[in-house]
Amino acid sequence: MKVLSAAFAGLLVLLGLISFNVSAADAKPQTIAALYAGKATLGGKTVIAQGKVVKVNNGIMNRNWIHIKDGSGDAKAKTNELLVTSLQTAEVGDQITVTGTLGIDKDFGAGYAYSLLIEDAKIDVKK
Repeated sequence: MKVLSAAFAGLLVLLGLISFNVSAADAKPQTIAALYAGKATLGGKTVIAQGKVVKVNNGIMNRNWIHIKDGSGDAKAKTNELLVTSLQTAEVGDQITVTGTLGIDKDFGAGYAYSLLIEDAKIDVKK
């Protein structure tokens, strides 16, 4: 009976009548270095990262721009910092967890091009 239930649920998913989403609580944050290493396969997907806020620019292009570091990555290769855009904000020094869509090779013009960023992020500030 369990096999039939699983098959029926799978059929409903294929038909688009229901969907299963992994909640943020179930997913594990990835390091910044891992996001850079896996960007080819992770681009356009929802990812979770965490780190310490090192720079904030609020209200630019109708969003807030937050830079985080988690101690991973290589400063010389510029893979040790991650840019996050969000309608939420945080303060320099905050430890945050972010969930959003991984964007790759984004060029906003005027010299603002990023090989990797998390866009439209939900931010959880750790108290």
